[in-house]
Amino acid sequence: MSQPMPHPQTPWTPTSWRQRPAAQMPVYDDLPTLAEVEERLAASLPLVFAGEIRTLRQHLAEVAAGRAFLLQGGDCAESFADFNERAITDTFRVLLQMAVILTFAAACPVVKVGRMAGQFAKPRSSSTETRNGTTLPSYRGDIVNDLDFTAEARHPDPRRQLRAYAQSAATLNLLRALAQGGFADLHRVQQWNFDFLRASPQGARYRDLASRISETLAFMRACGLDAVADPQVRQVNFYTSHEALLLGYEQALTRCDPQTGEWYDGSAHFLWIGERTRQVDGAHVEFLRGIANPIGLKLGPTAAPDTLLRLLDALNPDDQPGRLTLISRMGADKIATALPPLIRVVQREGRCVIWSCDPMHGNTLETSTGYKTRPFTRILDEVRQFFAIHRAEGSIPGGVHFELTGQDVTECLGGAQAITEQGLAVRYHTLCDPRLNASQSLELAFLIAETLKDYRREPGANASASEGNSDS
Repeated sequence: MSQPMPHPQTPWTPTSWRQRPAAQMPVYDDLPTLAEVEERLAASLPLVFAGEIRTLRQHLAEVAAGRAFLLQGGDCAESFADFNERAITDTFRVLLQMAVILTFAAACPVVKVGRMAGQFAKPRSSSTETRNGTTLPSYRGDIVNDLDFTAEARHPDPRRQLRAYAQSAATLNLLRALAQGGFADLHRVQQWNFDFLRASPQGARYRDLASRISETLAFMRACGLDAVADPQVRQVNFYTSHEALLLGYEQALTRCDPQTGEWYDGSAHFLWIGERTRQVDGAHVEFLRGIANPIGLKLGPTAAPDTLLRLLDALNPDDQPGRLTLISRMGADKIATALPPLIRVVQREGRCVIWSCDPMHGNTLETSTGYKTRPFTRILDEVRQFFAIHRAEGSIPGGVHFELTGQDVTECLGGAQAITEQGLAVRYHTLCDPRLNASQSLELAFLIAETLKDYRREPGANASASEGNSDS
């Protein structure tokens, strides 16, 4: 039985983070209402449960060993206004498609984690925003305030946490139904395609892959293998994640598991610490070091090797496989110099981590027309460099992390659709950061699958994915 993780200096409790400086937290002026909201959340059921989280940890241990691959993706920020079944289903579907592409091409089990059912809070580069001489608090996600630029809308309201909790619960209900109720059945792989992709190069390429999968399943049936009844074919394990930013909300949903004595944050299966909140002595590191969930740590180009070692000591002192995912977000122009020193210090110290690539946040720019966007070529370039650097350093490139949507938006430049600066205005719907659309996501998955396949074929690459136990 695993034990709660010790801290080298002070004991951990679910409230010990309140004694540390907390970056990127909203300032609430209605403290009685905030306390009431947190009490109501603490009396509510957790959204996810300890057994599910332990299963994810087992799957991520396979990723850490090089026997599986992590695919993490979803919205930059979930919205109250755009909450509907189609949006959730479409994002789930594009993640399924990407996972199938990676699994089939690279013969590698894929662990699927969505930025869904809780990704409401957003860090900001400034605490205020000024327009036409008026300064208001920055928009920090629907769980905190509203996007409209008015004093009332931008006022942090703790009651919004209750709505975020309810929407996350409803989203999880739908995701569980889709994952376990037949939608994810590989026999329906042909039906996962999007209408708006049918005439596109990515749609045709996906249909070809789906036909090959259907032929494989038919061959299995002809050989007497009962693929229809195999849960690995009919169902998928799908997990949720978000940035653990609003710590009062996270604390309220944290529970002690009576079977193990471990503390689990029941707001999501997987939580991560952002680039702006990874201070070693800060509140976010303090809170996440004590929960037993798998956690992620975003690392930008300013991350120093000695700081990373201190963070490893705080967040994973027992060096548990699958516990910690290091998510590099360097930018295509900085990754070649910023990532290798971090890999080398982890290799030198013999630490067990998962390395994942977030090629979105370091490649954001603003166009002459005022749109924040990300060029597809730079996103792909960072992913390719990520693989090449790990190959050169003898390390394992364990996963990818994307902001994406199943909707046919026009927010990132380029790709096979050749979205231009002028074309961004056609369907630019994001609340915060630009997302890959379904076509760009599939195009990227095919390109990554080829890179991953080449990496796994090389002499000395890690054990075959067939040895792992993650679902496909």
